[in-house]
Order: sequence, then C-alpha cells, then structure tokens
Amino acid sequence: MNLLKSALAVMFGLSCAGAPVYAQTEKNNNNDDIEHITVDASQVELRDSFAGGQVSRGGRAGILGNLDMMDSPFASTNFTADIIREQQARSIADVLQNDPVVRVAKGFGNFQELYVMRGFPVYSDDMTYNGLYGVLPRQYVAAELSERVEVFRGASAFLNGAAPGGSGLGGSVNIVPKRAGDDPLNRVTLGYESQGHWYGAADVSRRFGDDSQSTGVRANFVQRGGETSIDNQDRELSVAAIGIDHDSDNFRLSLDLGYQDHQVDSPRPAVTPGSAIPEAPDSDTNFAQEWTYTNERQFFGAVRGEYDFTDNITAWAAYGFRSGEEDNVFANPRQAEANGDFSAYRFDNVRNDEIRSGEVGLNIEFKTASVGHTIITSASTFSLESENAYAFSDFSGFAGNIYNPVTATVPDADFFIGGDLSNPLITEKTDLSSFALADMISFNDGKILLTLGGRVQNIETRTFDYNTGDELSGYDESQFTPVVGIVYKSSEQVSYYANYIEGLLPGEVAPASSGGEPIENAGEAFDPYSAEQIEVGVKYDAGQYGGSLSVFNTSKQSSIIEDNVFSTDGEQQNQGLELSVFGMPTSNLRVLGGFTWLDAEMTKTQDGTLDGKTAIGVPDLQANINIEWDVDALPGLTVDARAAYTSKQYASADNSLEVDASNRFDLGVRYSFFAGMTDITLRARVDNVFDNNYWASVGGFPGSNYLVLSEPRTFRLSASFNF
Repeated sequence: MNLLKSALAVMFGLSCAGAPVYAQTEKNNNNDDIEHITVDASQVELRDSFAGGQVSRGGRAGILGNLDMMDSPFASTNFTADIIREQQARSIADVLQNDPVVRVAKGFGNFQELYVMRGFPVYSDDMTYNGLYGVLPRQYVAAELSERVEVFRGASAFLNGAAPGGSGLGGSVNIVPKRAGDDPLNRVTLGYESQGHWYGAADVSRRFGDDSQSTGVRANFVQRGGETSIDNQDRELSVAAIGIDHDSDNFRLSLDLGYQDHQVDSPRPAVTPGSAIPEAPDSDTNFAQEWTYTNERQFFGAVRGEYDFTDNITAWAAYGFRSGEEDNVFANPRQAEANGDFSAYRFDNVRNDEIRSGEVGLNIEFKTASVGHTIITSASTFSLESENAYAFSDFSGFAGNIYNPVTATVPDADFFIGGDLSNPLITEKTDLSSFALADMISFNDGKILLTLGGRVQNIETRTFDYNTGDELSGYDESQFTPVVGIVYKSSEQVSYYANYIEGLLPGEVAPASSGGEPIENAGEAFDPYSAEQIEVGVKYDAGQYGGSLSVFNTSKQSSIIEDNVFSTDGEQQNQGLELSVFGMPTSNLRVLGGFTWLDAEMTKTQDGTLDGKTAIGVPDLQANINIEWDVDALPGLTVDARAAYTSKQYASADNSLEVDASNRFDLGVRYSFFAGMTDITLRARVDNVFDNNYWASVGGFPGSNYLVLSEPRTFRLSASFNF
C-alpha cells in the first residue's frame, strides 16, 4: 500500500499542475464533442502521431478499437514507423528495446523472440496482427512488416481473448501492417552490418481514386544475408508483403498477405546454469555447434472490414491465417559451471502449423439523457493444428566450454525419437472461442468515461501421440473474465484512470504422479488459470510532450501439490510502478523513456518452501532513455543515444543463483538531404557501444532459468533513397 500511496501523491501533483491550464484552454463541452471523443474507436483507422513522431497518440485496446491515450483506462506505448526506420530495426525485438516495461528474452530450447512484460512472458506467437491472434510468423517477425508496434501493458483476456500460446498476462503486442499514404512512395534502402551482413529493402505504395473513395496498395520486399556480429553465425532473411486497403464513405476494407523465410546457421543458444552462474563470456563468442541451425518459412494473411450501417451503427469482421514450417537442429549448453564447462546433446525437431483466426463485432452508439453509450459486442474463434516430430541423441551428451568453444563430432539423433521427421503427425489441436460484450459510457460533460464488460472464453486443447496419432489427453473448459475501467479527466492535460481486468491461461489436468508418488486426483481437469490485475494511473499531455505513471498489482494462480493432491491454489503476485515519458520538449529534441520498478513475489508455493522468494528472471528495476537531437548548425543532421539498465535477476527458484545487473548504450546518427529530386537519408548506428558482456535475460518460459548472452557491439550502415 505504501507504493500505491506514493504513486497517488505524484498523480495528485500532476493534477494540480494541469488544473490551471484547464480553465484557460477548456473547449465547449457540448454532447456532440463528448461523443466524438469517447466513441471514435475504429478497428481500422489509426491515431495520429504524438509530437516528435516516435509514438502515436493511442492504439488498439482489443475489441474497444483504437483509443486515444487520454480516453483509455489502460496503459500502452505505440511505436510508429518513424522510429522503426530511423533506428534501423531488424525485428520487433529491436523496436521493443525502447520500452522500459519490456525486456527481450528467448524461447525455451529455441530461438523464438520472447518479451517479458511486468514480469510475465509474452511469446512472439501470442502477438496479434491487426487484432488477430496467431497470424504472424511464430519465431521472428521482421520489422519491415510493421507500420506500428503497439504495446499494451497488463492483462487483456477481455480485450483480446485468451492468448492461444498460453502467455500474455503482463501485456500484449499488436502489429499494424503498412498502408499506402496519400502521396506515392518509392523507397529503396541498402545497408551493411558488422562482419559482412548485407541488407536490401524496397517499399512502394500508390493510392487510386478520390477523397470519397480510394484504394491503396503498398508492397515491401526485404533481403538480408551474411555473417552477423556473433562469430560464425550466418543469417538469411527473405520477406515479401503486400497490403491493400479500400476506403469509402461508409466502408473500409484491408487485405494483407506476407511471406517470411528466416534461416540461421550456428545460432548461438541459451545456456542453462548448473550450481553456479558462469561469468558472461565475450559477447561475440559463439558456443553453438557448427552443425546446428534453425529454419522457418511462414505464409500468412488477414482481411479486415468495417461497414457503417448508420452514423451510429458499425459492424466489423476479420479473418486471418498462417501456414508455417519449422526445421531445427539444436545443441544447447546445460549444467554450465563457473569455469564454463557444460554438457549438451543434439535435439532435432520439425513443426508445421495451420492456423485460422477470426472475429466479428458490432458497435452501437446512442444517448440516454446526457449519458453517451457505445455498446460493443464481439465473437472470436481461433484454431490450430500442429504437426510435430523430434529426435534426441544420447542424453549423456558431449562436453564443451563456453569460453573455449570447439565443434563436437555430430552425434546421431537416434536415442529418443518421437514421430517421423520427414512426415510428422498432428500432435496438438487448439480451439478457442469467445463472446464479449461491453458498454463504454461517457457522462459528466465527458469528464468521466466508464467501461464495463465481460467475455466468456472457451479453451479446448487435445494432444496426440507422436508415433501413432492416437489422442492422449483433452481439455475443454470455459471461463468468464470481466473488465471495469474508468477515466477521469481533471483537465485537458491530465487524465486519471483505473482498471480491473483479468488474464487467462489454459488450465491443467492433474498428473498421475509427481516425484514417484501417485496423485490422488489424477486426471482432474481444472478451470483456466486466471490472473487478476488492479491498476491505477495518471496520464499527462502537454501537447509537445507527455507521459504516464501507473501502479499495478497482478495476482496469478499457479499449480501446487500438497498431501498428494494437485490443485491450482498456488499464487504469484507481481506489483510495480511504471513511468513513461515521450515527445518533443524543444523544437530540436525528442525524448522517449521511463522506468519500471517490479516486485515479483511467490506468495503461495508448495509446502510454503518458496514463499516470499522472487520469481526467476524478473529484475527489480528497468530503465530506458532515448534522446534524439536535430543539429541546428547542420539542417538534416540528427544524432541519437539510447541507454538501458536492468537490475539483477534471480536464476533459481530459491534465489541462490543471481545474475548481475547490466547496462547497454547505443548511438546513432543520420543525415537527410536532397540530390536533385531524390530524398536521401544516410544512417549509421552502433549498438552496445562499449561492447559490454552480460547475461541479458534469465528464462522466459515459466520455471526455466536459461541464460541469454548480450549482443556484441554491432555497427550498422544504411542509405535510403526516396524518389
């Protein structure tokens, strides 16, 4: 409660600071203005950029649509195409390095990009693509696919439905595809990265028609290839995407298709520690085996439309798909000791996914006396069929050392086999369906905005034998998740908000035994796990710059076994304080950053042995600052600097293993000028300027404690030509 009191004191101070301005600049609060502010939440149309162009004024809040930041009872940061392009971002992870709430990790036993938000993992395959789950490539998403990267903070089961991959309690990420602008675009970019990694991209768009009815087409093509700044790691990336949109007086339609082929040879793996944490080796060291690789090919697409039946009734529908193939050979170091010694074994796997995702919805606006309402109803579906096969070498493995890596003889992957790698069977089916209803209410002359709603979510999962295809287990349960959100605008500059919202994960089936002891309620299916979030905050908008401050508490269920009975009575509580700042406080300076303070405590554990301990991989403090400065003495020249700090993290449930705090510094410069009719931008960037060596993350998959090494100092050069 001391944390809450401190935050509220700061919020009150901001309110007092903004109150006098309200008296001078208040607009006429007639009912028409109020309705426009509170219900303009299109599923398609985007909010304008904030001053400085790095973030937007708002973003998607699930079925509630695109809300202005001052009207939303939730916290979010929405990165624009400007910052993606100017920082030469390669993937979504590069973009999220700017967010003090997010830390980038890796998947469990693979190279999936993973994002830790408010102390909980968000898997990359639980991102949404224009609001739809499961459509984006599963392991890695190229930054060139994005017009915006919208980071929603906190639980979102009501807004988006349950994340199909089983994550998302701490937040969610939505990728907005690119659209054709009003002016024709012809942009070609060529680039180079340390150690001989080349890059080329083309971005072309056109609009056809007039103001009352127009159609836009935008196409993007990307090719990367060569050795990265990590020794002997080669990466190839091919991307092609096209976006088509149509806009008329009462109808809006978009279609997006994409293909991504991503291949990495000798990808540096994560390291699982043994009895001690080894010191981080040089950040360009590669302890991957030369015969390991990861390949993924994804074809995906989505269509979304809105139709205005009247000025007050709008319907929308969306449908998306993904067809993905993955092929991997891994050899991840395990039981690494202080001297760097480890053991590893070979692990091969293939995975083929077929995903379908869709939603329909209806918005109805009306007034009762002086109160405005927007009734939103939505139904969604998601289905996954996944084919998998695997093969292990002998678990006794082979020896190695992270400080002196050598290539081992390739072991045969014939010790433990599941399925046929050349013809995998369906091993997993997941079907999600839900129905949601909400009322967004505006009253007291638009100063108070209230959101009430709930979603009924059904989760059905089935698993099948890798070798025979026979069904092994099934799960089919439903859960209701409510939401209450309120916004109070004390002035045009200050907006208070609070929310209660829940997260949702698939439940578990009690196992037959644990630790050799039989479980008395074996086979019992439990309801989906819930996470209950309470959050209060304040947002400030001074026109040229703004910010938000929030305090939250999230309580998450977990499974425990006591007296040989399996239950979901365990609990973890994550509470924290977040500050974000952004904008352009002076005519030539842009600022983006903030900090997150977190306390992730295990409050109810098996037999109470870990009560009071901090969850694995959750730092107490994360801080970021990004500054861009336009040099007045040389118009067109901009320099930028970014710093990120992450405090210590625990790498064991009993908190006996600890990873040191780390910091990272990045620098960039760009120069824009015209050569005839061609707009040219030259960019140079250095990530991890001081080449710091550190363990950048711990775990990411619940209960795991694998270590991910920092990226080495990396130089990037590029030149963009707009003509």
